[in-house]
Amino acid sequence: MKKTISIIGSGPSSLLLAAFLDVKKFDITIYEKNKTAGRKLLVAGKGGFNLTHSEPITEFIKRYTPSDFLENSILNFTNDDFRNWLHIIGVPTFIGSSKRVYPKEGIKPITVLNTILNHIKEKGIIFKYEHTFSGWDTQNNLIINDKTITSNYTVFSLGGASWKVTSSDGSWLEKFQKKEVKTIPFQASNCAFKVDWKSDFINQNEGNPLKNIAIYCSEKKQKGEAVITKFGLEGNAIYGLSPQIREQLKSQEKAIIYIDFKPTLTLENLTTKILNSTFKNTTQVLKKELKLSNSQIDLLKTHLTKEAYLDSKLLSENIKKFPLEIIDLGVLDEAISTVGGIDLNAVDSNFQLDKIKNQYCIGEMLNWDAPTGGYLIQACASSGVYLANHLNKIK
Repeated sequence: MKKTISIIGSGPSSLLLAAFLDVKKFDITIYEKNKTAGRKLLVAGKGGFNLTHSEPITEFIKRYTPSDFLENSILNFTNDDFRNWLHIIGVPTFIGSSKRVYPKEGIKPITVLNTILNHIKEKGIIFKYEHTFSGWDTQNNLIINDKTITSNYTVFSLGGASWKVTSSDGSWLEKFQKKEVKTIPFQASNCAFKVDWKSDFINQNEGNPLKNIAIYCSEKKQKGEAVITKFGLEGNAIYGLSPQIREQLKSQEKAIIYIDFKPTLTLENLTTKILNSTFKNTTQVLKKELKLSNSQIDLLKTHLTKEAYLDSKLLSENIKKFPLEIIDLGVLDEAISTVGGIDLNAVDSNFQLDKIKNQYCIGEMLNWDAPTGGYLIQACASSGVYLANHLNKIK
């Protein structure tokens, strides 16, 4: 006789879990509180549907914080494995210039989602929409829509606490706390970071990009682009530093990042360029010789004294290591992702809850972190496949 599996939520981790579960061994039902599945996956597709990243797997794993927690899952179902599986079910992908992986041109996010859903439904897996998990009874059976649901195995894939528009609001956290499952408060990640800009600077530069830069925080470096906003700074060049910035904010109530405006030049080469420039005006040297943008030059002028700005050595040092103070995180609901949720010590190596046997947590509801660029979706997919393989082996 088949055993039963109840999956709560229909995000990437639960969809990949369902896709890889053995339907000859299990009767599987996915319970979703919305009217449709995969809403957060569609939100992720609005800015260009970045499914994963193509970098070597040894480097790929290092992008996660902590890197060891998801290592087995990702090695079990790598970025290449994910691309191959998508191709098999009818979603060919390509590697963009940024080394990120996208669906082939012309394939929309809704098409990707529907292809995955159709693949799952063809296996005979049941979806039940507008079914809301509200807790457990005294025997640890699920309560969904005020009814008791009994199953041999339960998998929670409830997401983080950002994007309330998709009903991913983290409201489930309190239910797990009542079961004495160890949890951690949610915090924003891959979000805007607050900077107390001088009014003259932000009036002139709000919305301007800082391109081809590198940002450092606590010895971690991230290359890319950032955008100056009224609130502060956001973009891929700072998103990847979220763990380091949060840690400094927690311990010091502020964080210091350093911007390298010319990461392709060494300090020595940069200084030589400035000293040997045929342009006599410092601003012209920065603009025409070094190709710095007006916003980069304004930042330097705002930060430096007139004497320092005109001193080639000090100017070079600040171009390579421009200090900027971060004073807060962006709004939780507007963050691309969140950290917090279920403490990693509350689950075993197969994501099973220590407090409730045969019940598992996967995806973003666990307290791990990753930058944008395909790493978030890949980790969710990999954790789903890893758990499916584990459950398939149980006799």
